[in-house]
Amino acid sequence: MIILKTTLAFFILLILTRLLGKKQMGQMTYFNYITGITMGTLTANIISTNPKSILDEIIGLLWWTILTLTVSYITLKSSNLRVLIDGQPTILIKNGKLLKDALRTTKMNLDDLSMLLRNQNIFSIEEVDYAIFEPNGKISVLKKQAQLNINKSDINISTVDPPYLPSKIIVDGKIIMKNLEELGITRQWLEDELKLQNIDKVEDVFYAEIRGDGTLYINKN
Repeated sequence: MIILKTTLAFFILLILTRLLGKKQMGQMTYFNYITGITMGTLTANIISTNPKSILDEIIGLLWWTILTLTVSYITLKSSNLRVLIDGQPTILIKNGKLLKDALRTTKMNLDDLSMLLRNQNIFSIEEVDYAIFEPNGKISVLKKQAQLNINKSDINISTVDPPYLPSKIIVDGKIIMKNLEELGITRQWLEDELKLQNIDKVEDVFYAEIRGDGTLYINKN
């Protein structure tokens, strides 16, 4: 019986997932996330439930699919409801500046942001002109014009490996001592560099990172 119920649940879920379309798998918004979890739970219930009540579980799964399709159709017609259900993009970096309020609203910390940027081969926040956090949890990036890719060999420019990997050294007014030690940089050097830019207190810096060439990129509070 368990093999029969598992086979039945497998094909039901396969058919209903196909019916919901590619968006359910390709764009994991809040709504898609909840729908996926619930369908998985209802399908598991079909396998584990008493054979006498299996019809109720199938009906529940079918009804959930109908509700999902109905809401998806409505969101196609209503932009306001679409924003309410799926959320909307949030600008995290604008004109090269980190937006603290946007980071706080999206509950995004700088470690998460750095990870998402590295996934797009961007190792320094300084390279970014705009960064937009999409409803599906991904980030879209517009790099600064000066940072757009170009093959140096095309214009006969000699290349030199940078001495540092861009790394954050101040986050929200606090020095990341571990990164300083790994880079071989002293706290005194950092404080001296801040003073050269008329910054007397580390607390006045929201974000700072060491550039590849050893200089500082600073985003004040």
